[in-house]
Amino acid sequence: MVRLGITGGIGSGKSYVAHLLEKAGLPVYDTDTEAKRLMLSDMDIRKGLVDLLGEEVYIGEKLNKPLLIGYLFANEEHAARINSIVHPCVKKDFLRWAVSNAGHEIVALESAILYESGFDDVVDYVVAVYAPLDIRIKRAMERDGTTEEQVRSRIASQMDEEVKRNRADFVVVNDGRPLLPQVEELLNTIKNRKGEQDACVCRI
Repeated sequence: MVRLGITGGIGSGKSYVAHLLEKAGLPVYDTDTEAKRLMLSDMDIRKGLVDLLGEEVYIGEKLNKPLLIGYLFANEEHAARINSIVHPCVKKDFLRWAVSNAGHEIVALESAILYESGFDDVVDYVVAVYAPLDIRIKRAMERDGTTEEQVRSRIASQMDEEVKRNRADFVVVNDGRPLLPQVEELLNTIKNRKGEQDACVCRI
């Protein structure tokens, strides 16, 4: 099995590329969705958050979101503490999920903060979905109903797109050119590489 990481910043179209991969038959693990689930169901995360913020971080079986968000965005050190509790559990869950999808040749993990969270060490290849800054800002403003200043502030808090692009194994450019041919070429390239590796193993 090949584990593929999909990343990209705000307005890049990362989630749409992940959707195209799903339509092509790939199981896709959405780290945002799964992290929210695990924050309620995973006992290690619950213990970590309670130890950090107290019993009031949970109200019954739900998160006390105002408390958590207020702490999370207070400063970078607070965010790092929350991430150190959540991200390792998400990694473990993804690896379990990948095993449960062992019948598939390729599976994918979608994460906007793939490098920042260290998820790149549990995938075989990273695909960066890239778009020019002006396009990303316009998309995010239209999608979220926010101001340009708000979008720029959110973008500034993320890893630079050029850094992601340079670190990635593959780049899908989402600047208006067709995406489907790029996704198909990406999958064909990965399958060919896997075929070559399998052939080498057989010869050995």
